[in-house]
Amino acid sequence: MKRRQFVYLVGIATVSGGLAVACEPNSNPTTTIPTPTTATTELEAGLVIYSGRNEKLIGELIKQFEEQTNAKIQVRYGDTAELAAAILEEGANSPADVFFGQDAGALGALQKAGRTAQLPSSLVDKVDAAYRSPEGEWVGITGRVRTVDYNTNLVKAEELTSSIFDFTDPKWKGKIAWAPTNGSFQSFVTSLRVVEGEERAKEWLEGIKANEPKVYPNNTSIVEALSRGEIAVGFVNHYYLERIKEDSPDVPVAHHFTQDIGSLVNVAGVAILDSAKNPNIAQRFTEFLLSEDAQNYFANETFEYPLASGVAPQGNLKSLNEIRQQDEKIDLSNLNDLDNTLKLLQEVAVI
Repeated sequence: MKRRQFVYLVGIATVSGGLAVACEPNSNPTTTIPTPTTATTELEAGLVIYSGRNEKLIGELIKQFEEQTNAKIQVRYGDTAELAAAILEEGANSPADVFFGQDAGALGALQKAGRTAQLPSSLVDKVDAAYRSPEGEWVGITGRVRTVDYNTNLVKAEELTSSIFDFTDPKWKGKIAWAPTNGSFQSFVTSLRVVEGEERAKEWLEGIKANEPKVYPNNTSIVEALSRGEIAVGFVNHYYLERIKEDSPDVPVAHHFTQDIGSLVNVAGVAILDSAKNPNIAQRFTEFLLSEDAQNYFANETFEYPLASGVAPQGNLKSLNEIRQQDEKIDLSNLNDLDNTLKLLQEVAVI
C-alpha cells in the first residue's frame, strides 16, 4: 500500500522514493511582500504556482486571472505533501512563486522551515484569524469541515451526540465508515493529536477500530456507500455530500456536526515563497482568490466554505460561526506533524 510520505517536521522532508533533505529553519528576518505594481514587464515574467489543488477545482479560476491580468501562468499540479517537500528540496532555487496547499499542515511546514514570506495585513485581514497564519505568512482561501455524515433512513438525528469520541460506543459496531489512508482523515487525526494529546488520539483510534468500521479508499466512496444504505455513519469532509446532492437532491444522507474536534475547520490556503521571483504578481493572485467573484466560485463550484469576509456558503450549509467549536483553540500551522500521525496509525494497525 502506497502512503503519502511527507514528514511535516522542520528540518526534514521525505519525498516518495525515500529522498531525505535537511532544511535549517530560516534565521534571517521574515521576508515581506512589497507593494504590488502593475508593470507590464512583471506580468510578462509570469507566475509559477505549485498547486496541491487539482486542475478541475482551480483551473477555471487561473484562466480568469490570466485573462484579467494578461499574466503568464505556469502551474505544477500534484499532491500537496509532495509539492511542499519539493519546495524544501529545491530551496532558494525553487521556480515556484506561490504554493496553493490542500491543507494547513503543509503550509505550516513551509512556514516553520522559513520558506514563506509575510503577507500584508490588508490581505490577510480579509480572513478570520482562526483560518490564517498568526504570523501572516499564509492565508486560508476556503474552509473544509469534518462531519459525521449519516443515512437518514438508518439513523435518527437524535441518536447522534456532540462528541466524536462517542462513536467508540459499542452501539456503533459495524455501522461506521472511515478512510484511514486518505489525506483528509490523516489531517483530522493530526488535529486530534494536537488538541487532545497522543494518548487520547490513540484511544479514539483503538475505540473506532474495535467497532469494526468498514474501510473505504476516500470520502466520495464513503458518501456513496451511505447513500446506498451500506453503512450508517461515515467520517468525511462536508463538501462530498454537497456535490452528490447537486445531482441527487433527495439522497438520504445528512451532515452531523459535533461540538468538538470532530468538526474542525481545516483550510486550503496560499503562501508566497520567500524565494518568489515575482512576488507582486503572486500577491495579486492571492488577492484575486479572496475576491468576491472567486470566493463565490468556490462556494458554488466546489461547495467549500468561502473564507473572505462577506461571502456566504452555498445552499443550506451552516455558517462557520454556527459550527466552530475548536477553531480558536488551535493554530492550523501546527497540523504539520503528519509523520507521527502515520506512525500512530501504523501502531494501531489501521494502515
